Amino acid sequence: MALVTFLSDFGDKDYYVPAVKAKMLAVNPQLNIIDISHSIDTFDIAHAAFVLRSTFREFPKGTVHLVAINTTGSITQGYIGIKLEEHIFLGPNNGILSLLADHDPGIMVQFADIHLQDTTFPAKDILAPIAAKVASGAAIHDFGGPLTNFRKLMARQAKATKEQILGHVARVDRYGNLITNIRKDIFDKLNPGKFTIEFGREIVYNLNKGYDQVEPGDCFAFFNSMNLLEIGINHGHGADLLGLKYDSVVFVNFNL
Repeated sequence: MALVTFLSDFGDKDYYVPAVKAKMLAVNPQLNIIDISHSIDTFDIAHAAFVLRSTFREFPKGTVHLVAINTTGSITQGYIGIKLEEHIFLGPNNGILSLLADHDPGIMVQFADIHLQDTTFPAKDILAPIAAKVASGAAIHDFGGPLTNFRKLMARQAKATKEQILGHVARVDRYGNLITNIRKDIFDKLNPGKFTIEFGREIVYNLNKGYDQVEPGDCFAFFNSMNLLEIGINHGHGADLLGLKYDSVVFVNFNL
């Protein structure tokens, strides 16, 4: 199955998304194109990387992922393809693809000049045709050579000691829930059985199993399906009510 996912900050009010899809379908009308999201905040590489990192492993291995975020930005250093965990990613060399895992891709390709063109719409004119051809059986090596200047960005990591995990809010979802970068495996390894979780002016003393484990208006904390600590207020916009936002600090304190 020729499967391509499509992630962008194009929104749904303009011609950009259908134009990119039309370009891919012109190469192979049998493509199955899946929209991950086109509501990424404009130019927000961190938002896009979080969404893609959280979803790409759910797709079959061999899926091609077209990533169109800040494709014409000043930090973009050409257009590239990478192979990571048996998935193929095509996008700008602006750091976004470096945020998808904690290890480097196995294969990295810089697209050759012959496949590039002077355009204000590289997602359609450069990336879309290559994505369609790769999904149809071509190799990313067919479109360039080894990438030597893979642009890397550093995601903020939680810091852990025996006494405390210091983490940050990695994403505020549309409900106002706050997803942190505190991982369950680290928590489980350090947890002596008694702990507190501090965020904003609130302190919670135990973990819940879901949103509805507390009364409406009360704070919750649990490890979500991504095994990341999620906090918020049941039936309330946690970010607004708690005064928290992206990158706000969250503490897990262990009482030894």
